Amino acid sequence: MLTHELISELNNLNRVEKLRVVQMLVNSLANEDSELLAGSAEYEVWSPYDSADTAFALMELLQQGKHQSISEVE
Repeated sequence: MLTHELISELNNLNRVEKLRVVQMLVNSLANEDSELLAGSAEYEVWSPYDSADTAFALMELLQQGKHQSISEVE
């Protein structure tokens, strides 16, 4: 079925039927997302906490960029 035909059919549905279609689509997307993650796997999550070295390096880069911008204006 072509997209415009599908949209036309969906527009003809009543409110309850439209809500059922939306719920079915959301559930389908949620199931697809859950399949992307392995249930028993561990996933590392990065956090900015306890990253003082990284913050210091970033601050130095920002300061260098600021000084370069000022010297370009002068």
